[in-house]
Amino acid sequence: MMGGERHRIPPGVWTLGFVSLLMDTSSELVHALLPLYMVGALGASVFVVGIVEGIAEAIALMVRVFSGYWSDALSRRKPLVVLGYAMGAVSKLVFPLAPSLGFVVAARFVDRVGKGIRGAPRDALIADLTHPSVRGASFGLRQALDSVGAILGPLVAIVAIGYFAGDFRAAFWLAIPPAVLCVALLCIGVREADDRAARAPDVNAKLSWRDVRRLDRRFVIVTVIASVLTLARFSEAFLVLRGQGVGLGTLGAPWVMVAMTVVYAACALPAGRLADRGHAKALLSAGAAALVASDVVLALAANSAGVLVGAGLWGLHMALTQGLLAALVAATAPPDLRGTAFGVFGLACGVALLVASALAGYLWQAIGPSATFIAGATFAGIAWMALALQLRDIPTLDVAR
Repeated sequence: MMGGERHRIPPGVWTLGFVSLLMDTSSELVHALLPLYMVGALGASVFVVGIVEGIAEAIALMVRVFSGYWSDALSRRKPLVVLGYAMGAVSKLVFPLAPSLGFVVAARFVDRVGKGIRGAPRDALIADLTHPSVRGASFGLRQALDSVGAILGPLVAIVAIGYFAGDFRAAFWLAIPPAVLCVALLCIGVREADDRAARAPDVNAKLSWRDVRRLDRRFVIVTVIASVLTLARFSEAFLVLRGQGVGLGTLGAPWVMVAMTVVYAACALPAGRLADRGHAKALLSAGAAALVASDVVLALAANSAGVLVGAGLWGLHMALTQGLLAALVAATAPPDLRGTAFGVFGLACGVALLVASALAGYLWQAIGPSATFIAGATFAGIAWMALALQLRDIPTLDVAR
């Protein structure tokens, strides 16, 4: 990578960003309507929604361990990335055709397995393609474009559910074209990093804790911080249900996701650039504070305006932390273990997300929506205080190897 090119985001990262945009448009169209469909049309309880969402997202993050490791062992990222996106595309065919709740849950799990397969190799591929001086911006760009898709998906869902007069199945058909286009763009427009040969493949490699121990203390600190924040941030399905509960109704509830992702998309790339300039610690602290504020606002919200403000603060938290945490994982992991590092990172966050979503669903069912968000604010506050005590031990993006 020559001179000025080192300080520009590579074309492959842009392409991966647009791949994420298309898939997120598809996934969030479904995700914006799915909690309402499961509770209203299929008769599932909110507790069941919490369990399903927790397991689904946890599966996605746990699968990353194995896909990340194999992308390291085989010295190839793209085939696993393609497989993961293809599974996500195929799962979209099931939602409009599913005859029962069981089929919907199965499709949700397949979609999340696909996300897990592609997640760690994709993030490792971004790190491989990117010079350390723009790594925060590169991860921020992908998050920003991903979030644009997360805006388009709920908007399409709002229009579709209105146009089709509340017919969820008809609306779900619109999720298929962007998913298919996403896979085609990935196959045509993304190549492995030029230095792929330097990561010699070992076809006889087996997953070993000896390899994992090569991930040092700096990586552990980043992973612990991310896990505690995830424990405080349960599934976004609860944001949609909160919006419905304060009067937005079935047609208006997806606007909650739009509010969240507009802020996320607008702030992710600037946050990444600030991280590249040495402000990682301040961004993490501000992100934790934004999550506390979001949960408090959502707990107290008595109308749609309050929920939309809380969702916007949730999006700000995501923008300040998610791309930065990914960049810190890339910076603290050895180049030949980047996929494995993203996988272990995902496993830790997956366990936290499963616990958080199950607890959120239980509190919602047993006490009420406010209790769910009060618990989230409590965990976020603990994370914020722990973060303040550990600020000097948090690595910065200039530790890239």
